[in-house]
Amino acid sequence: MTSDALSHLDDQGHARMVDVSDKDVTQREATARGRVVMEPSTLALIVQGQMPKGDVLATARIAGIMAAKRTHELIPLCHPLPISGVEVHLNPSPAEGSAGARAAIEIEATVRVTSRTGVEMEALTAVSVAALTIYDMCKAVERGMSIEDVRLTAKSGGRSGDYRAE
Repeated sequence: MTSDALSHLDDQGHARMVDVSDKDVTQREATARGRVVMEPSTLALIVQGQMPKGDVLATARIAGIMAAKRTHELIPLCHPLPISGVEVHLNPSPAEGSAGARAAIEIEATVRVTSRTGVEMEALTAVSVAALTIYDMCKAVERGMSIEDVRLTAKSGGRSGDYRAE
């Protein structure tokens, strides 16, 4: 793609919000995934509801949903969208394999909208903020957690068609 074709730049190379008024209104959906990797003992505290700051999974789920709805306030040039649905799933994944193996919480967010532009950024933002919330709620117990593999895994609708990463 040449710089002449970059949709977020005007003819002088300045950033601009893309005009989507010529696009068709269609049903669009995007799914993103990521994980927070941690020690097995940290995951055990989360699953048992023993983390000092409270229910980590419920709080992270709500944070992810709220983040998807506010993506346009966080990411420059994103359009505010009338989101019709957000699902955030958090799945504890125990450590497997050798000694020293790490556990994780797998995060998946799916966002839906009927609009002129897609919701990839909303799904990615939901996963990212859910992961940051997990980190924040658990950092007093473990500072060595890592947020990994945040990525778009699927999208449907719109001019560019469907995408599946896996």
